[in-house]
Amino acid sequence: MTDDAFDGIMSSLDAPLVVVTAATAQERAGCLVGFHSQSSIGPEWYCVWLSKANHTYRVALRATHLAVHFLTAADLPLAERFGTLTGDRSNKFAGLPVRQGPGGVPVLQRCPHWLVGTRTAVLDEGGDHVCLVIEPVAAHSEGPFEPLRLAQAADLEPGHDSAEPPA
Repeated sequence: MTDDAFDGIMSSLDAPLVVVTAATAQERAGCLVGFHSQSSIGPEWYCVWLSKANHTYRVALRATHLAVHFLTAADLPLAERFGTLTGDRSNKFAGLPVRQGPGGVPVLQRCPHWLVGTRTAVLDEGGDHVCLVIEPVAAHSEGPFEPLRLAQAADLEPGHDSAEPPA
């Protein structure tokens, strides 16, 4: 297998983007995520894969709940904020309308499509991303929408490089 073949297949999928948020009593965090999926019908489970280099990953490991915000094609500014800034050096939530969801997780009020879930499992197989499984406890949608896709955000420079070692 070649890296080019794998990369070609993955780039053709053009995954939808989400913002994942987490909080503990001391801090909150959020990041742009391209690796995510429903992982079970019964029980209803959803998985997100977070980079070990991200501040959000470190907060999510201590959080009881995660929020997944499904971005629309109009949400590129949110993708830019949560994908290019790093929570290690900036407050990504500054100036954003946020409400506290279940478990104290921040819910972005500008996102009309979201779910909040209780973190039920963590799977670290040694790669640069770790899978966190959540069981939804709250969700909201305003109906069908056109998701923001990876190709639409291709020009964004990540706050952390994927090869960056975990903090």
